Amino acid sequence: MARKRRIAYRKKQQNRFSMFLVTLVVVMILVLAGVQSTELRDKIDDKRAESFQLDQEIAAEELRALEIEALSKEVQTKGYIENIAREKLGLVYEDEILFKQQ
Repeated sequence: MARKRRIAYRKKQQNRFSMFLVTLVVVMILVLAGVQSTELRDKIDDKRAESFQLDQEIAAEELRALEIEALSKEVQTKGYIENIAREKLGLVYEDEILFKQQ
């Protein structure tokens, strides 16, 4: 009878130890999953911020492209060409008189 009690006691201890190990493994898995979840949230936030910044850069570049297109149309006008010839190159028409201030 005492022997049966000892065997039953050992089985209970083994069962408790097994349950402790299973619980420990489950807790470790939950902790790892929580840490991974936090890291993924941080990465998602970083990617969202980067996406927002890239969207702003795209909008700025589209605006710049429109400005360049408008400037290219303006550069092709006769008035602009005359202006540049006068200001930068110092050119004048043949019948034009130029007065210089001293």
